[in-house]
Amino acid sequence: MQRLKGQVGIVTGGALGIGRATSLLFGREGARVAIVDICDAEGERLAEEIWQAGGEAAYWHMDVSREEQVRSVFAQVREKYGAIHMLVNNAGIAGSNKPTHELSEKEWDALMAVNVKGVFYCTKHAIPYMKAAGQGSIVNLSSIYGLIGAADFPPYHASKGAVRMMTKNDALLYAPDRIRVNAVMPGFIWTPMVENVARQTAGGPELFRKQLDTLHPLGHIGEPEDIAWGIVYLASEEAKFVTGAELVIDGGYTAR
Repeated sequence: MQRLKGQVGIVTGGALGIGRATSLLFGREGARVAIVDICDAEGERLAEEIWQAGGEAAYWHMDVSREEQVRSVFAQVREKYGAIHMLVNNAGIAGSNKPTHELSEKEWDALMAVNVKGVFYCTKHAIPYMKAAGQGSIVNLSSIYGLIGAADFPPYHASKGAVRMMTKNDALLYAPDRIRVNAVMPGFIWTPMVENVARQTAGGPELFRKQLDTLHPLGHIGEPEDIAWGIVYLASEEAKFVTGAELVIDGGYTAR
C-alpha cells in the first residue's frame, strides 16, 4: 500500500524484536528507514534485508542514553535523507527483577537512562527536524506495565509509566506544530528481551512461553509484527486525528 511513502523514519532499538519488525514494515510501506541500535551486526544485516526487499534503509550505531550520540546521528539522518518525519522510541531494557527495597541506585539509574532519558533525548532532537518538515509523528513504546502492576521489575514499571505521561504531555506541547505523539502499550511479546528473561527461569524458555500463553484471553502471547502494525498505523496519515492516545495491543491481558 506504500502507506509511508516519502516519509523518513528513525527506529531506535531497530535491529531486534519489535524494532526489527517495525523497520521491516516501514521499509515495505515506502519509508526511508534509519535503523539505530547498539547491535551493529544485526542492524547492518537488517538494512541490507530491507534493500533486498525493495526498500531503503541505513544503519547507525547509537546509544540512546548518550545525548551527544543522539544529536550526531539524528543530524546525519537528516543530512542523508533531507528530513525526519517519524520517530519510534522503541529502545528499552528490562532491568533488575528485585523488590524495590533491594535495588541499588546504579540498577535504577541504568534502566532509567535507556527507557526514560533515551525517549527524552530522541524526542528532543527529533522535534526541530519535524518542525522544519512541517509535520511529524512520534510513537513511544510504553507497556501494559505502564498501566498496571505485576509485583516485579520495579524500575521497568516506573519507566513505562513515565513514558506514558511523557507521551500525553508532548502530544499537547507539539499539536500546534502538527506533530502527533502517541504510545503503544504492548502486552507480552516474544522478543529477544522476553526470551532472555525466560532463560533465567527454572523451567526455561519453552515452559515460560506456555505459562505466558495462558495469561491471555486469546490463548497466546504476541509476536513483534503484532505491535509493528500498530506502530505503522500511528505513524501514517491514517492516524492524522490521533494524538496523545494509548494503543493497547495485549491479547486481552488488561481487559480482565
